Amino acid sequence: MADRHLVEERQIAEDDEVREIEVVAGVDAEPHDVGVARRLGVARERAPPEVRPAQCTLGPVAPGEVTSQAGWRAGADADRIPGTIARLHASGVRVSLFVDAADEPIRWAASTGADRVELYTEPFARAWEAGPNEARRSFETYAGAARLAHELGLGVNAGHDLDLANLTLFRDLPFLDEVSIGHAIISRALFKGLAAVVGEYLQVLRAV
Repeated sequence: MADRHLVEERQIAEDDEVREIEVVAGVDAEPHDVGVARRLGVARERAPPEVRPAQCTLGPVAPGEVTSQAGWRAGADADRIPGTIARLHASGVRVSLFVDAADEPIRWAASTGADRVELYTEPFARAWEAGPNEARRSFETYAGAARLAHELGLGVNAGHDLDLANLTLFRDLPFLDEVSIGHAIISRALFKGLAAVVGEYLQVLRAV
Protein backbone atom coordinates (compact mmCIF):
# COMPACT_ATOMS: atom_id res chain seq x y z
CA MET A 1 0.00 0.00 0.00
CA ALA A 2 1.59 3.28 -1.08
CA ASP A 3 0.90 6.56 0.71
CA ARG A 4 -0.87 9.44 -0.99
CA HIS A 5 -1.06 12.36 1.43
CA LEU A 6 -3.88 14.76 0.61
CA VAL A 7 -2.91 17.97 2.33
CA GLU A 8 -4.53 21.33 1.59
CA GLU A 9 -4.91 21.75 -2.21
CA ARG A 10 -3.38 18.42 -3.26
CA GLN A 11 0.13 19.83 -3.25
CA ILE A 12 1.58 16.38 -2.65
CA ALA A 13 -0.13 14.06 -5.14
CA GLU A 14 -2.36 14.27 -8.21
CA ASP A 15 -4.54 11.57 -9.69
CA ASP A 16 -2.23 10.85 -12.64
CA GLU A 17 0.66 10.40 -10.19
CA VAL A 18 -1.39 7.84 -8.28
CA ARG A 19 -1.98 5.82 -11.45
CA GLU A 20 1.75 5.89 -12.27
CA ILE A 21 2.72 4.79 -8.74
CA GLU A 22 0.33 1.86 -8.90
CA VAL A 23 1.71 0.73 -12.26
CA VAL A 24 5.41 1.17 -11.50
CA ALA A 25 5.39 -0.14 -7.94
CA GLY A 26 2.69 -2.77 -8.35
CA VAL A 27 0.83 -1.64 -5.22
CA ASP A 28 -2.37 0.19 -4.39
CA ALA A 29 -2.17 3.85 -3.43
CA GLU A 30 -3.70 4.86 -0.11
CA PRO A 31 -4.71 8.44 0.72
CA HIS A 32 -3.93 9.78 4.17
CA ASP A 33 -6.87 12.14 4.38
CA VAL A 34 -5.54 14.43 7.08
CA GLY A 35 -8.09 17.23 7.15
CA VAL A 36 -10.99 14.88 7.90
CA ALA A 37 -14.31 16.56 7.04
CA ARG A 38 -13.02 19.43 4.86
CA ARG A 39 -10.73 17.25 2.78
CA LEU A 40 -12.92 14.18 2.77
CA GLY A 41 -14.23 15.12 -0.67
CA VAL A 42 -10.75 14.85 -2.17
CA ALA A 43 -10.41 11.23 -1.09
CA ARG A 44 -13.97 10.16 -1.77
CA GLU A 45 -16.26 12.25 -3.99
CA ARG A 46 -13.82 14.00 -6.35
CA ALA A 47 -11.49 11.10 -7.01
CA PRO A 48 -12.01 9.34 -10.36
CA PRO A 49 -13.36 5.80 -9.86
CA GLU A 50 -10.11 4.16 -10.95
CA VAL A 51 -8.14 5.88 -8.17
CA ARG A 52 -10.77 5.81 -5.46
CA PRO A 53 -9.07 4.24 -2.45
CA ALA A 54 -9.52 0.84 -0.89
CA GLN A 55 -8.39 2.37 2.41
CA CYS A 56 -8.22 5.84 3.88
CA THR A 57 -6.12 6.62 6.94
CA LEU A 58 -7.35 9.56 8.99
CA GLY A 59 -4.68 11.40 10.94
CA PRO A 60 -4.57 14.73 12.80
CA VAL A 61 -2.41 17.44 11.26
CA ALA A 62 -1.86 20.81 12.93
CA PRO A 63 -1.64 24.00 10.83
CA GLY A 64 1.78 24.16 9.18
CA GLU A 65 2.49 20.44 9.49
CA VAL A 66 3.11 18.38 6.36
CA THR A 67 2.44 15.07 8.09
CA SER A 68 1.04 13.99 11.44
CA GLN A 69 3.42 14.22 14.40
CA ALA A 70 1.12 12.45 16.87
CA GLY A 71 -1.89 10.19 16.85
CA TRP A 72 -5.54 11.06 17.43
CA ARG A 73 -6.68 11.92 20.92
CA ALA A 74 -10.22 12.39 22.16
CA GLY A 75 -11.35 15.99 21.69
CA ALA A 76 -13.27 18.39 19.47
CA ASP A 77 -11.69 17.31 16.19
CA ALA A 78 -11.89 13.64 17.11
CA ASP A 79 -15.62 14.00 17.77
CA ARG A 80 -16.15 14.30 14.01
CA ILE A 81 -14.45 10.99 13.27
CA PRO A 82 -17.43 8.57 13.57
CA GLY A 83 -19.45 10.53 11.00
CA THR A 84 -16.49 10.71 8.64
CA ILE A 85 -15.93 6.98 8.98
CA ALA A 86 -19.58 6.31 8.20
CA ARG A 87 -19.36 8.36 4.99
CA LEU A 88 -16.22 6.53 3.89
CA HIS A 89 -17.80 3.16 4.67
CA ALA A 90 -20.79 4.16 2.54
CA SER A 91 -18.37 4.44 -0.40
CA GLY A 92 -16.82 1.07 0.32
CA VAL A 93 -13.61 2.51 1.78
CA ARG A 94 -11.84 0.77 4.66
CA VAL A 95 -10.84 3.25 7.39
CA SER A 96 -7.74 3.30 9.56
CA LEU A 97 -7.10 5.78 12.38
CA PHE A 98 -3.59 7.07 13.12
CA VAL A 99 -3.02 6.59 16.87
CA ASP A 100 -0.25 6.36 19.44
CA ALA A 101 0.71 2.89 20.72
CA ALA A 102 -1.24 3.25 23.96
CA ASP A 103 -4.39 1.71 25.42
CA GLU A 104 -6.62 4.80 25.57
CA PRO A 105 -6.38 5.90 21.90
CA ILE A 106 -6.69 2.31 20.68
CA ARG A 107 -9.83 1.75 22.74
CA TRP A 108 -11.18 5.07 21.47
CA ALA A 109 -10.47 4.02 17.88
CA ALA A 110 -12.41 0.82 18.40
CA SER A 111 -15.41 2.85 19.59
CA THR A 112 -15.55 4.95 16.40
CA GLY A 113 -16.33 2.18 13.95
CA ALA A 114 -12.88 2.22 12.34
CA ASP A 115 -11.61 -0.95 10.70
CA ARG A 116 -7.95 -0.56 11.65
CA VAL A 117 -5.48 1.54 13.57
CA GLU A 118 -2.20 2.79 12.20
CA LEU A 119 0.31 2.86 15.05
CA TYR A 120 2.48 5.99 15.07
CA THR A 121 6.00 4.57 14.96
CA GLU A 122 8.34 7.55 15.31
CA PRO A 123 9.02 6.65 18.99
CA PHE A 124 10.07 3.18 17.87
CA ALA A 125 12.34 4.64 15.17
CA ARG A 126 14.07 6.88 17.72
CA ALA A 127 14.46 3.92 20.10
CA TRP A 128 16.00 1.88 17.28
CA GLU A 129 18.60 4.61 16.78
CA ALA A 130 19.43 4.50 20.51
CA GLY A 131 20.50 0.85 20.34
CA PRO A 132 19.20 -2.72 20.48
CA ASN A 133 18.05 -2.67 24.10
CA GLU A 134 15.98 0.48 23.65
CA ALA A 135 14.64 -0.86 20.37
CA ARG A 136 13.51 -4.11 21.98
CA ARG A 137 11.80 -2.28 24.87
CA SER A 138 9.96 -0.04 22.45
CA PHE A 139 9.01 -2.98 20.26
CA GLU A 140 7.40 -4.72 23.23
CA THR A 141 5.28 -1.62 23.85
CA TYR A 142 4.08 -1.74 20.25
CA ALA A 143 3.49 -5.49 20.46
CA GLY A 144 1.20 -4.93 23.44
CA ALA A 145 -0.66 -2.22 21.54
CA ALA A 146 -1.07 -4.50 18.53
CA ARG A 147 -2.44 -7.31 20.68
CA LEU A 148 -4.97 -4.96 22.27
CA ALA A 149 -6.08 -3.67 18.86
CA HIS A 150 -6.54 -7.23 17.65
CA GLU A 151 -8.53 -8.16 20.75
CA LEU A 152 -10.83 -5.20 20.06
CA GLY A 153 -11.44 -6.34 16.49
CA LEU A 154 -9.15 -3.82 14.78
CA GLY A 155 -6.65 -4.53 12.06
CA VAL A 156 -3.11 -3.27 12.68
CA ASN A 157 -1.18 -0.95 10.38
CA ALA A 158 1.91 1.04 11.32
CA GLY A 159 3.85 3.97 9.96
CA HIS A 160 6.18 6.94 10.45
CA ASP A 161 9.98 6.77 10.08
CA LEU A 162 10.04 3.05 9.33
CA ASP A 163 12.83 2.03 6.95
CA LEU A 164 14.79 -0.96 5.67
CA ALA A 165 16.88 -1.13 8.84
CA ASN A 166 14.31 -0.88 11.61
CA LEU A 167 11.80 -3.03 9.74
CA THR A 168 14.04 -6.02 10.40
CA LEU A 169 12.65 -5.91 13.95
CA PHE A 170 9.31 -4.20 13.49
CA ARG A 171 8.14 -6.66 10.83
CA ASP A 172 7.72 -9.22 13.67
CA LEU A 173 4.94 -7.16 15.26
CA PRO A 174 2.01 -9.47 16.05
CA PHE A 175 -1.06 -9.10 13.82
CA LEU A 176 0.66 -6.53 11.55
CA ASP A 177 -1.40 -6.06 8.37
CA GLU A 178 0.64 -3.42 6.57
CA VAL A 179 3.13 -0.59 6.96
CA SER A 180 2.87 2.92 5.53
CA ILE A 181 6.22 4.18 4.30
CA GLY A 182 6.66 7.32 2.24
CA HIS A 183 9.81 9.38 2.80
CA ALA A 184 12.24 6.48 3.15
CA ILE A 185 11.03 4.86 -0.06
CA ILE A 186 10.92 7.99 -2.20
CA SER A 187 14.26 9.39 -1.05
CA ARG A 188 15.98 6.08 -1.85
CA ALA A 189 14.05 5.75 -5.11
CA LEU A 190 15.61 8.98 -6.39
CA PHE A 191 18.85 7.01 -6.72
CA LYS A 192 17.67 3.43 -7.30
CA GLY A 193 14.25 3.74 -8.95
CA LEU A 194 10.83 3.21 -7.40
CA ALA A 195 10.25 -0.35 -8.55
CA ALA A 196 13.65 -1.48 -7.23
CA VAL A 197 13.14 0.12 -3.82
CA VAL A 198 9.62 -1.23 -3.41
CA GLY A 199 11.11 -4.63 -4.20
CA GLU A 200 13.69 -4.18 -1.43
CA TYR A 201 10.97 -3.38 1.10
CA LEU A 202 8.83 -6.30 0.03
CA GLN A 203 11.81 -8.61 0.41
CA VAL A 204 12.42 -7.41 3.97
CA LEU A 205 8.77 -7.69 4.92
CA ARG A 206 8.34 -11.13 3.40
CA ALA A 207 11.33 -12.48 5.32
CA VAL A 208 9.21 -12.88 8.46
